Amino acid sequence: MNERQTNRQLKLGIPKGSLEAATRELFAQAGWNINTRARNYFPSIDDAEIRCALIRSQEMGPTIASGTLDAGLTGQDWIAETGAEVEVVSDLVYSKASNNPCRWVLIVDRNSDIRRLEDLQGKRIATELVSFTRRFLAERNIEATVEFSWGATEAKVVEGLADAAVEITETGSTIRAHGLRIVCDLLHTHTVLVANREALRDDWKRRKIDNIALLLGSALAARDKVLLKMNVPAAGLERVVAQLPSLHAPTINRLHGDDWLAVETVIDKDAVRDLVPALKAAGAEGILEFELRKLVA
Repeated sequence: MNERQTNRQLKLGIPKGSLEAATRELFAQAGWNINTRARNYFPSIDDAEIRCALIRSQEMGPTIASGTLDAGLTGQDWIAETGAEVEVVSDLVYSKASNNPCRWVLIVDRNSDIRRLEDLQGKRIATELVSFTRRFLAERNIEATVEFSWGATEAKVVEGLADAAVEITETGSTIRAHGLRIVCDLLHTHTVLVANREALRDDWKRRKIDNIALLLGSALAARDKVLLKMNVPAAGLERVVAQLPSLHAPTINRLHGDDWLAVETVIDKDAVRDLVPALKAAGAEGILEFELRKLVA
């Protein structure tokens, strides 16, 4: 690599706010340590080829589209809201509290007469997702006033300042706790890695972005899996293997001597509780469970 290439940097946007901590944790699992400092919008990262900047998710798409950043992570919803002309490189399904997609939902007071979308005709709606909500309603010939909300959107419905709101949720528990009711879903969203289209035409930047996508994706894939290792008597191998779900066939190695085998396989994390007793009953011994850091399919 020549001197010019060595000094190259990818300008990468890290979402500031609710996704910030989850993003830093994901990068750490993928192999990068990002350190933020109070009132500093340029976190340090242990990769000389990357320069990070903290950007609000709502502004990430336009900032990347303008070329100020080469790539970054944001919600699919904010790409739809802003209409930013960026390229989605990878879907990365994670959020601040889970690895599940989030939902933008229409919410009303528990006792509201609004039961379906058509009941919004002539009503006032508060949301941060203004452009998308207006388009969504217009496509269904529903005329309503959609107003931008700077925050505490649910409270506007509770206090009677709006007839309804379009708000994001993961589980709906906070909405219910405020005495509100979900009428319907408008949009399911998740985090995406997006890039400037011009940056993707640069071979070096493209490789760097693709490598980031690969490692982040492999870290997410590993979160729902574990590695099981066990010792199995040769005579009982078929009984044990019959219990094993696997990405592929389990790995089997002969231990010293002819009577025992070492078996290992990757399985879904939520299957362990039921599987381990079944493996023990089938004759497996020395069963070990290992957390995975990355899983590259």
